[in-house]
Amino acid sequence: MSRDPITARISDGVSAIRAADWDACAGAGNPFVGHAFLSILEESDSVGQGTGWQPLPVIVDDADGRPAAIAPAYAKNHSQGEYVFDHPWADAWERAGGSYYPKLQVAAPFTPVPGPRLLLRDAGLAPALIGALEAVADQNDLSSAHATFIAPDQVPLFEAAGWLIRTGTQFHWRNDGYASFDDFLGRLASRKRKAIRHERAKAVEGLTIRHITGAALTEAHWEAFWIFYQDTGSRKWGHPYLTRPFFSLLGERMADRALLILAERDGRPIAGALNLIGADTLYGRYWGCSEEVPFLHFELCYYQAIEAAIARGLATVEAGAQGEHKLARGYVPVPTWSAHYIPDRNFRRAVADFLARERVGVANDQRYLNALTPFRRDQ
Repeated sequence: MSRDPITARISDGVSAIRAADWDACAGAGNPFVGHAFLSILEESDSVGQGTGWQPLPVIVDDADGRPAAIAPAYAKNHSQGEYVFDHPWADAWERAGGSYYPKLQVAAPFTPVPGPRLLLRDAGLAPALIGALEAVADQNDLSSAHATFIAPDQVPLFEAAGWLIRTGTQFHWRNDGYASFDDFLGRLASRKRKAIRHERAKAVEGLTIRHITGAALTEAHWEAFWIFYQDTGSRKWGHPYLTRPFFSLLGERMADRALLILAERDGRPIAGALNLIGADTLYGRYWGCSEEVPFLHFELCYYQAIEAAIARGLATVEAGAQGEHKLARGYVPVPTWSAHYIPDRNFRRAVADFLARERVGVANDQRYLNALTPFRRDQ
C-alpha cells in the first residue's frame, strides 16, 4: 500500500516538543537522545545562540499530527564537540572557494556515544526522515549533512539512501556474565591482572571512593564536579562545552540516570567521574580532578565503572572516544559509524575516495588492536 505524501517540519528546538511525543520516538534505552538530556542542553545554554550548535530538530508527523519520526539535528558553524573530525574536509572546501559552514549535524552534542540518530515511532518513515534531512541541506544551500555515532542497526538505512559511510574505533568493556571485578580479572593474563591490581592500590591510597546517584546527589556534589569539569574542559577544548546550570538541571531531571563517582581525601572531593546509566550500558562521560594522583583517572573512569556495571547487571561500559590506553584495562576495540550527505558531486567524489582509503587503515588498526587485548589466550 502506498503512503500519502510525506511532509516534514523543523522545530525551534527540542524544548518546543512535548516530552512524551519526543520520547515515544526516542525510546528509553539511550539517555543522550531522550527529551530530558537534549532539552537540558538547550535550557542551560550549552547549545543555542552563540555556541555554534543551533537546535533544528527535523520531524515527520503521523496522520494525527503527532511526531512519528525525529532527527535531533543542529545547524553547525564549526566542527567542535563532534568527535568525528572533518576539519580537513572543511579546509578543502574552503580552499576550493566554497563555504563548508553552516552544515547540518544529526547528533547528541558533545557526546561520542553510539545510538539512534533516526528516532522512529514508525520505522517505515526512516527513508522519509532521511529525505527530509537531505531537503534541509539542499534547500538551504548547505555544504553537507552528517549523522555521527550511528547505532549499528541504522547504518544500512543511511547507506541505502546513498550517504557516505565512515568507520572509526572506540574501546568498550563487555560484561561476560561476571559476578565481581575479581571474576573479570580472572579472565586476564596474569601480568595484566597484576598491573591492574597495582594501579588500583596506588590510586586509592588515602582516598575514599563514593558512588552517588538519585536523590543522594546534591548541589554541593555538582559544585565540586563543576570545578573538575572546568579544568578538564579548559585543557582539552580551550573552554568547557557545558555550562554550570547543565549539571544542576541534570540533577533535577535525570538524577536516577546519573552516577557520580567521587574520590575524597579527608572528606574533601579531589576528583570525579560522571556517568549516565542506560538500559544495558553505563556511559562514562566527564572526568576531572583538583589534585593529580597516579592512576586515579583509570580507577574512577574505568575500574569503578566496571564495578558499577557488574553490580547493576549492565552489559557494556562505554568510556568515551579514542584512548588506546583503555585496551590494557580490559576495554576492547569496537567499530563506530557515521554517515555523510554531500550534494556537490566533485566534493562527494573526493570525500568518498578519502573514506575508502581510511576504511582500509581503520580495519587494519582494529585487527592489530584485537590481537593486543589483555585476555588469556586459553579461553
